[in-house]
Amino acid sequence: MTRLTKYEKETIILTSEGDDTYNVFTYNPALKRRLAGFAKKYPAVCRLESEDRKYGSQSYVIDKRRLSIRLTAPYSEERRKVASKCAKDNMTKSNKQKSKT
Repeated sequence: MTRLTKYEKETIILTSEGDDTYNVFTYNPALKRRLAGFAKKYPAVCRLESEDRKYGSQSYVIDKRRLSIRLTAPYSEERRKVASKCAKDNMTKSNKQKSKT
């Protein structure tokens, strides 16, 4: 397999308003695994269209109703502190339970 830089390893999602599907082209290993699993489980709505073994890319066609893009707002400083405190508290509780057993 030929080496590409991280900058060259793109993920591209293509569609047009007239299409019922998205074309997802990616080098991302985690996304390729997720798409492969989804295609295996739901072949009627997702399929592998092409694969380039030399460069390590895959292209999938997936029904538009099955793929969504989620935008998440950044945490405020206050929310970040609360989340950090909750995580630390949960870790402390978990460690106490482990030491009891």
